Amino acid sequence: MRRGAFPGSFDPLTVAHLAVAEAARDACELAAVHLVVSQVPLAKEDRRQQPVARRLADIEAAASTRPWLRGEATRAQLLADIARGFDVLIVGADKWWQLHDVRFYGTPAAMRAALARLPEVVVAPRAGVPAPEGVPILDIDPAYGEVSSTAVRGGRHDWRA
Repeated sequence: MRRGAFPGSFDPLTVAHLAVAEAARDACELAAVHLVVSQVPLAKEDRRQQPVARRLADIEAAASTRPWLRGEATRAQLLADIARGFDVLIVGADKWWQLHDVRFYGTPAAMRAALARLPEVVVAPRAGVPAPEGVPILDIDPAYGEVSSTAVRGGRHDWRA
């Protein structure tokens, strides 16, 4: 049974998050996609967020019509640590570039070691963010590339899942 990890804040869960999860499920033939919420997300330590329990409840509500969808919390911050034990890591193009930013690891050697631990990686396109080369890009309606949790928090409620 192949499983995918899709890490994120999901604050709040959006229609784009669900579209990415579904596209990854189909493209990678996954039995389950886990939306993994970090207790303290990397590079967002200072940002106030909805409680993790609230975000997991939203994921659980979305999963009620998607039996392949799961939600879980983790204390891990690095994507390589979050992806441990999964067959596929699902990231947006913005997270792909963060994944390759040495600042989050301390040293180039630590970054190389973390990247070496990654399972298969698939990337969801994001508006305004260059897609990486040499990695599978999920086929998602380009309209979802504009959707963001920030915009939902700012009033774009039609983008909320």
